[in-house]
Amino acid sequence: MLTIEFLEQIILDQKAAFEDKGTDVERDIDFKKYLSVPQIVVVSGVRRCGKSTLLKQFSRRAAPYYYLNFEDDRLLSFTASDFQNLLLAFKKQRAAKFVYLDEVQNVIGWESFARRLFEAGHKVFITGSSAKLLSGELASRLTGRYLKIELFPFSFKEFLRWQSVSTTDKSSTGEARLLKQFDEYARLGGFPEMLKLRLPEIAVRIYEDVVYRDLIVRYKIRETRAFRQLAGWLFANIAKETNYNALAKALQVKSVASIKNHVAFMAESYLLFEMVKYDWSLKRQYISGRKFYAIDAGLRGEVAFVVSEDRGRILENIVYLELRRRGKAPYYAKDKAECDFVTVEKNKITAAIQVADLFDDGNRERELAGLIEALSLGKLKQGLILTRSQSDNLIIKGFKIKVTPLWQWLIEE
Repeated sequence: MLTIEFLEQIILDQKAAFEDKGTDVERDIDFKKYLSVPQIVVVSGVRRCGKSTLLKQFSRRAAPYYYLNFEDDRLLSFTASDFQNLLLAFKKQRAAKFVYLDEVQNVIGWESFARRLFEAGHKVFITGSSAKLLSGELASRLTGRYLKIELFPFSFKEFLRWQSVSTTDKSSTGEARLLKQFDEYARLGGFPEMLKLRLPEIAVRIYEDVVYRDLIVRYKIRETRAFRQLAGWLFANIAKETNYNALAKALQVKSVASIKNHVAFMAESYLLFEMVKYDWSLKRQYISGRKFYAIDAGLRGEVAFVVSEDRGRILENIVYLELRRRGKAPYYAKDKAECDFVTVEKNKITAAIQVADLFDDGNRERELAGLIEALSLGKLKQGLILTRSQSDNLIIKGFKIKVTPLWQWLIEE
């Protein structure tokens, strides 16, 4: 068991480093909402996306506080039995209402401690790099006691804030500046560390940390070579329709079940996301094709083996992530034609979106056919085509089709 004195030293060391930490770009989070309710706030997201910095931004609004980061190597032996001494070590400092626990998923049984703090009147903030942070038994123990924030690398709006670029200049010069910044965003992505240092090896390190520490080690994966090959294939083939059987065949893996499990692990660690085809039948959804998207276009660009430019699929990846940031449930629609995204609420299609680098005679018929088919399926009157830089308003077969630059859609409220 770790002693109170030992834990107190770690607390003091970490708090000094935490208070020296900059707050960087203000994230697009409703801070007032999460601070005004008593529930535990759980922040989950991929490694290095800014979860600790978000805690610092909360701490600027909510102090005094207790803070501990469980990724400290001095806490490798920390277990649930050490939480009582941790609480005593905290209380040897000045009294505090707010408690920030960083990367707490490293400790089995953390949820009981969080619940105890909550019931004692503390406002608790927790971060973790797993989408399963609040699943199954964990969620049942905290039912009704938590709110969840899924944090992604910077959005385009946050990227512009990072670059100190205004979105209010509506002149042609201002729009040209925003398009240039968007091209940079598509190339660099939104990981804060990558934007600071602009070194390709930073992307490789982030990717390897997630693959090894959050996946191979956490899930005790034995077939590491096959697992790495699968991750590499999916990163290289974002936005392409496939299925588990095709993946197993392409990678010469005998077990389709292994492919399914490994894909699930990657999604749980936010390395990539899986999107299925929309269907009224959940069974058909499950057995249908699927598409995969990377956590960040810039990260994918640095680590994926790609032999040709695929800007259209990069734009599609950016749209998928933005839909997730906006709390939408994205699917793709496909029957006779294909629509890149439909959003769904209560099993009803609420929007249909096509994405194209360039909307011209070469793809016009295909893009419109897929969009109109999805609009008809959802009984909608208006659809959206997002491009790199084009604008237009069309009426096709009675449907209103808005063509909008993707950078403009990304900064809209």
